[in-house]
Amino acid sequence: MRTTLAVSLAALAAAVSVHAAVSEEAHRELGAHVHGHGTLNIAIENDTVAMELEAPGMDLVGFEHAAESDAQKAAVAEAKAKLEEPLALFKLPASAGCSLVSAEVELETGHGDHDDHDHEKEHGHHDDDHHDDKAEAHDDHNDHDAHDEARHSAFHVDYKLTCTEPASLTAITFDYFKTFAGAKELTVNVVTDKAQNRFEVSRDKPQLDLGGMM
Repeated sequence: MRTTLAVSLAALAAAVSVHAAVSEEAHRELGAHVHGHGTLNIAIENDTVAMELEAPGMDLVGFEHAAESDAQKAAVAEAKAKLEEPLALFKLPASAGCSLVSAEVELETGHGDHDDHDHEKEHGHHDDDHHDDKAEAHDDHNDHDAHDEARHSAFHVDYKLTCTEPASLTAITFDYFKTFAGAKELTVNVVTDKAQNRFEVSRDKPQLDLGGMM
């Protein structure tokens, strides 16, 4: 099971998770996958910055299934290498003196086989005289959803930074959009000791003002 924000920021991570849950619910309401749109959660406490990025595979590598060809595998490797350098993607003020402590990059490609196995067990349990057409239709719908979700991939990245002058973290410039041509928007949830807020940044508006949050 993947680790999200640093343990030392557990209290802030709880608030960030609320924002992320709201974003995920909106994501599901729009459909199984929303190309061009990702989520960045940021928690700042003392001199530590924890960041969590979620982005569709289509945005970063140009396809949404598991890499098959050599070219696709190379694209994934290149994207991972770029994602391991957050200070090149999310530029912080030089005066903040931030440096990277850790970066964990994971590509999730769905769990179609696991979902299918679960559904097979459900069918076995209901395979009797009481298994009606409505239940079959419901299971077929679930199978369809599982197969649809399995076709999509998503990058999940956890970062930990340390900053010598965290009070100077008053802005972020998103070169992320320059780096990944398919990325169009990011929902950014920020939590600090003083405040928490939700922002939208985009290719047309790639700068975020954090004035008043530090």
